[in-house]
Amino acid sequence: MKPITLKNDAGLLTLAIRLVVGWTYFSALWRRTILADKLDPEQAGYIGEKFNHFLPNALGIKPIIQYLVENPDVLWINMVIFTVIEGIVGLFIMFGLFTRLMSIGVFGLAMGILLGSGWIGTTCLDEWQIGVLGIATGFVLFLTGSGKYSLDNYLMKNNFKLTKTKGFAWLGSGILPIRESVFPKVVLIGSLLIFGMTLMTNQVFHGGLWGTLHNKSVKPKLEITETLMSHEVISFDVFRTEGVDVYGAWIIGIEVLDAQQQSVLSYTQTDLAGMGDEWISNYYVAKVKPGAHSLVIPLGAKANLSLKDPVLQDLPTGNYTIKLTDISGASWEQEVRKP
Repeated sequence: MKPITLKNDAGLLTLAIRLVVGWTYFSALWRRTILADKLDPEQAGYIGEKFNHFLPNALGIKPIIQYLVENPDVLWINMVIFTVIEGIVGLFIMFGLFTRLMSIGVFGLAMGILLGSGWIGTTCLDEWQIGVLGIATGFVLFLTGSGKYSLDNYLMKNNFKLTKTKGFAWLGSGILPIRESVFPKVVLIGSLLIFGMTLMTNQVFHGGLWGTLHNKSVKPKLEITETLMSHEVISFDVFRTEGVDVYGAWIIGIEVLDAQQQSVLSYTQTDLAGMGDEWISNYYVAKVKPGAHSLVIPLGAKANLSLKDPVLQDLPTGNYTIKLTDISGASWEQEVRKP
């Protein structure tokens, strides 16, 4: 295979893209292992908990995320593997080694980001932009390969045996072995598919094409399910499905209201800050837990709360309402019936 010449060196034009995109992926490994220990489940900032934040509104891969966050040991192994892959892909892209193979890695990693967390972003649809731009970049790098300043080119220029194999043009760099009449169609079809994915996810996650714009990362939202009241205990599941991912919802009040909306049982923020472990049964890695001044519910966290109080025993049969109040003033209600 002939070394790349400047005359047809489309890969040279992507040098800045290679360096920047390569660093964005390699830096994931760098910051999780060198700058901080984000792979330790016992440390604040554990990447597995961040992964848990993706769960409520992930597109297409929600069952995979749920399985992983329900199984912490499997999650940790996958987070380590994922981090190593990001590091290898990023490093190889920067150095231009096996560029086309690594560009498939960029494409796949970006697709995972898009489908898992494309709905997250408090200001500029952050994760969605990262995902769609990564997919487009991976496609472009596959078409161009690396250019003059790359290890692929060095290997070809020095006639390494590997570069003379039929597969190297598909895995490394050089002229893609696609007929000239077919190549424009490949570029067009691939570009349109990626553009279609961009428009579709923009609409699904943010209403970016028509209808009402929405951002699920601005205000907290809780779902209350599996309500049960019997004797001295009231229990229910609480699942935080929306809101900012970098801090939790701060629940400062839990009330039980009767049919006339009068409070028959109330837990203040002091009570909630002192909740014991026996009150809370978490389902996932991101945990509902008492904080300094409230009950903290991270994005994607789901737990069963079981509240025991003798007041409940004396309540008559009938319908009641569970009400949770956030420090922002937002509140969520769900009916529960005492048999």
